Amino acid sequence: MWPELHESVFMTDGAYVIGDVKIGAHSSIWFNAVVRGDVCPIRIGEKTSVQDNVTLHVTHDTGPLDIGSNVTIGHGATLHACRVEDFVLIGMGATLLDDCVIEPYSVVAAGSLVRSGFRVPAGMLVAGVPAKVMRPITDEERQTIEESPENYVRYARNFREGRVLEQARER
Repeated sequence: MWPELHESVFMTDGAYVIGDVKIGAHSSIWFNAVVRGDVCPIRIGEKTSVQDNVTLHVTHDTGPLDIGSNVTIGHGATLHACRVEDFVLIGMGATLLDDCVIEPYSVVAAGSLVRSGFRVPAGMLVAGVPAKVMRPITDEERQTIEESPENYVRYARNFREGRVLEQARER
């Protein structure tokens, strides 16, 4: 199996996408991220950012990894054979284990561990090790969930057009 990436997907040097992987329009895979669908499928929707050092993986007996559209996966997160629905923010360093489900407009706090089979209800913030439902998300958090995908589409466009390097040279 070879990955199927929409022509608008942005992928940096050092990122790896391997096996039965499909990635939707305007999504981005950043530095040193690994999307490893070598033994089971991985599906990523549109406008989803897989940030630096993220690991997305499955095993042959755990089932697929499904990630919706407009999802932000923070630096260093690990997602394994789970389902993340649309409009979700996964914090830096979070770990999501097999068969957990993250419903729309939810936030998984940085450093959290979402245990196997746990379901995060729509519109909730979960945090901790293991992650527990803490409270409904705030209006500000909802706005961040909605703005973050658009920010990463813009960041990818800036990289593609060489603007990031120009800005760095100007400093």
